Formats: sequence, structure tokens, C-alpha cells
Amino acid sequence: MDGEYDFWLLDLDGTLVDVEWSYTRDVFDRVGERLEYKFTDREADILWSGLTGSRDRQLRQWGIDPDEFWTVFHDEEDPMVRAEQTYLHDDAAFVADLEEPVGLVTHCQEFLCEPVLDRLGIRDWFDARLCCTPETGWKPDPNPVYRVMDDLGVGENGHAGVLAGDGAGDVGAAWNAGLDAIHVERVGHERRGRCVRGDYRVESFDELF
Repeated sequence: MDGEYDFWLLDLDGTLVDVEWSYTRDVFDRVGERLEYKFTDREADILWSGLTGSRDRQLRQWGIDPDEFWTVFHDEEDPMVRAEQTYLHDDAAFVADLEEPVGLVTHCQEFLCEPVLDRLGIRDWFDARLCCTPETGWKPDPNPVYRVMDDLGVGENGHAGVLAGDGAGDVGAAWNAGLDAIHVERVGHERRGRCVRGDYRVESFDELF
């Protein structure tokens, strides 16, 4: 794939990095106590990894108000602890070698994302980055993608780009923005409960090169 695209966009959590399960379990235990809801391991996994698509829709199906959940969830997350328990996937190292412009489009909130980038030493991998908010929209909405493309200077003139991520929302955002999509399956089809389509479907970025 070397030279096939004029620019690359990437998701962060579940795509380039992941968090130790002990951290996830601890956060959901504390959130559950405050919401008076006991999250099972499966439910915590579904929400953390976005296995069923829209997390807000999933929360409503469980009778949990999404706004209340996210307020409590972000209040219970410790940026420095999360950064300490976040690790970089070995196959993500290719990003450092890309010669094309590279952008980051992530649902990870800025107060959590920044310490992770610093601790892992990957901030300079990206020429532009955006942490999605209600104002920017959320993938598969293409607007966050367009904003990063504009920051990279590739929003016009027919530049060919690709977006890589671990979820259906990443693929949807890519296609909605007119880009090719790479789906990297980190959790496996059995655990996800379905297959996610993409222009490329891989279990490791090493398969692309």
C-alpha cells in the first residue's frame, strides 16, 4: 500500500492502542456504583470496545440515560492512570514511517487522549488530530473527518485518502467522507458477534504491507 494514498487518517483506541482490562473493569465498577447498575464483564466489554455500534443506543436498551452515564464515566476516569495502563499495538509502528500526511480522528476525549499520546511518545506521528465532541459530531458522521482533512490541507483537489479503525463507525465515517476504509479486527468476530466490512479487512496492519 506504500504510496497508494495521499493521506492517512486513523482512530486511536482499539486501533493503535488498547487499555489493560483491569483498568476497564475498575472504571465500570465505580461507574456502576454511582449509577446503581452492576455492569457484567460482557456489558463493560461491549461499551468499552463499541461492539454493538452506537454506545448511546446500547445504553438506552439497558435503561441507562447516556448523558448521565458519560458524565459519571468521564468523572471516574483518571487520565494519568489510564495513560499508564495503555499500551501500543506492535503493528501500529508503521504509522511512524508514513511519508504522507497523517491525521488522528478519535472519540477519546482530549483530557484522556493527550496524556496517552505523551506517555507512548506518539504525538509526533500526527500532523493533525481531533477528539470528537457533540459539537464536531461522532463517527460515522463525516464532519470530524472533513475537519481533519482540512487541517491537513487535503480537503480539496481530489486527494485520495484512507481511514483505518477498529469499529463500524470508523468504516462508516470513511465511506461517508468518500475515503477508503481499513477495518482492523482487534477483538475477533466471535467476541464482536458480527463481521465489519471495509475496503480492507485485517487482523493486523502488518497484513497491509
